[in-house]
Amino acid sequence: MPLRVRCGLVVAGVTALEASGFSVLFLRLVSRKRAIMARETMHSAVDDVFFRMLRGPLPEVLRARDGHAVQVVDADRRVLAATKDLRGKPPMASFTPRPGQVHTQRTLPHDPTGLGRRMTAWGVRMVPEVARRQRGRSPLMIYTAAPRVPWYASRQLAIAAGGVSALVSALAFLMTWRSMARTLTPVEAIRREFAEITATDLSRRVPVPEARELRDLAQTLNAALGRLEAVVTDLRYLASEASHDLRGPLTGIRVLLEEALTRGDDVDWPEVAAGVLAAVDRQQAIVTDLLTLSRLDTGQPVLMQRTDLSSLVSTEVQAQSNDRVPITCEADEQVMVDCNPLLIQRLLGNLLDNAQRHAASRVTVTLTSQKVQDGVAVLTVEDDGDGIPPDQHEKIFERFTRLASSRDRDPYGTGLGLPISRHIAEVHHGSLTIEDRPGQGACFALRLPLSSRRAGDEASTPQ
Repeated sequence: MPLRVRCGLVVAGVTALEASGFSVLFLRLVSRKRAIMARETMHSAVDDVFFRMLRGPLPEVLRARDGHAVQVVDADRRVLAATKDLRGKPPMASFTPRPGQVHTQRTLPHDPTGLGRRMTAWGVRMVPEVARRQRGRSPLMIYTAAPRVPWYASRQLAIAAGGVSALVSALAFLMTWRSMARTLTPVEAIRREFAEITATDLSRRVPVPEARELRDLAQTLNAALGRLEAVVTDLRYLASEASHDLRGPLTGIRVLLEEALTRGDDVDWPEVAAGVLAAVDRQQAIVTDLLTLSRLDTGQPVLMQRTDLSSLVSTEVQAQSNDRVPITCEADEQVMVDCNPLLIQRLLGNLLDNAQRHAASRVTVTLTSQKVQDGVAVLTVEDDGDGIPPDQHEKIFERFTRLASSRDRDPYGTGLGLPISRHIAEVHHGSLTIEDRPGQGACFALRLPLSSRRAGDEASTPQ
């Protein structure tokens, strides 16, 4: 069932309940008012008979008031006087007031007028002083009857109230249906546009309506389209660059093997195997970097544990040290962070490898903790190489991006090391940036939040 129909039915149902409640209340009020008026009319009829008795004998036919039936009955159950519709008929009732009472009221089991209506009768006992002028034997009883007023006042009024309730409910349904139609029309337009965009051109955006709620929806969808376009662009670029970089090692392996086969027995197979192994290592490095990026992009949970970053940095510096470019390390003691040691080790390895590749004579690693200011650990990796132009500071963090100087120093690089390193920093709620050092080489700065947990505490933090 369409949403506009469901909403219309819900509103119509609620309106019908409210209208029915008001109708019942209205009918009961009208019924009560009519019952009071009928009782007052019966009282008037009794008063009229009473005053006639005071003036003398009653006539056989009494005047009716608003359709009320009246009879005067003596102690021998003889009808002395009655209204025209009860003339010649037996007494309409036989009940009498209790001792000490003058009047009483009952519901008659039948309609004395013969019309089949439910009647309410009121009986009044006349005192002997008033009844002595009449022909019958005292005590005399005056019975007056009137149609009983139902709780719904009358059938016509109940039908009218029901019709009004149905009409109001139908109007509520129609108004809700039209209102929902006007509201959902731009939503449907946005949906169609969004479906067409996702199927054809992700650079387009859905129209933004003026209504605030729909405007927020359209802006959210446009933001999602922007992210989707960026992801698809990255995937296309990744597939293009990855296939290109993977083709290089495979081509090298194929060339080495074809040359070895054409040379026959005059082949230095250890040399061929070394060349093939080098190409396989490069291909493995590319695949490993792609898998790492894939895991980070999927947002899988990363196991965090409280780690001494000082010890981790010292261990990695020792592992990366060589005779060509020495590495000096200055680190504060007990710099505790919540991290995944393997991922942080991968990040440090990428930074140190990059620094050694571009350094002229030295690499400096510094680790400090800024507890008072913002509660972060700051790790800097500096080299004394040519540095990175300011306009390229963000570009080098794009996937498969390699500057000309980097290609000259390492033609077999993948261009994924620094993007992976920044992604790892962001997974740990930190950042990886390049500090400005004109003419003094490059300086990479890693900032990670300090741990707020006690030693031994561990937790898995989904990213």
